[in-house]
Amino acid sequence: MLRNTNPNELITILLVIGLIFISVAKLIAPKRFNEFIIVLGNSKYLKIYSREQKLFNVFDFLLFINLIISLSVFIIITIQNYTSTKVINTNMVLKFIAGIGVFILFKTGIEYFISKLLDNNKISHNYLFQKISYKNYIGIFLLPTNALLVYAFPNNLILSYIFLSIALVINSVGGVLSYKNHQEIIKQNLFYFILYLCTLEIAPYIILCKVFIA
Repeated sequence: MLRNTNPNELITILLVIGLIFISVAKLIAPKRFNEFIIVLGNSKYLKIYSREQKLFNVFDFLLFINLIISLSVFIIITIQNYTSTKVINTNMVLKFIAGIGVFILFKTGIEYFISKLLDNNKISHNYLFQKISYKNYIGIFLLPTNALLVYAFPNNLILSYIFLSIALVINSVGGVLSYKNHQEIIKQNLFYFILYLCTLEIAPYIILCKVFIA
């Protein structure tokens, strides 16, 4: 049976869960966490930790869980603001969380698989690590953002747009820095880079938007 619950109560639970995952990440790797917090202006973090062989480790995984929770909460808040929904179905929330998690993991998995086929594992590993790091950074940014949108400025679409714009800027900064770090290789393989952008960076989001609109 589907269960409806008070939206603020459910969102509060999700915010606390996200905060717990962030706290655990800081607890197990305090030095790395402090360096990660300033990753936008700290290329040292990316250079040091991208050397690890694993694309995902415990630290990144904990922050990734917060990312999908925080992103789901942000979507829920946006839906509330657009539709004035007062009651949220718990199953719907779980579907958002599962869907976002599967989408990001599936997309990252395809990118990693293609890099294996092209025998360009080291470069793609560094690139994917940077993308994951900036996405996780957006997840941390979204946690207090969601709290503000729920408790301080409810039903405020303008602030939602502002916070969304900031998140897009963070993601864009990550993309620019990734391009800067690999610009020589990109210039040598410009056709493949454009093909990659169209098929793995642009097309999936267009398809996702069409699915939601439909």
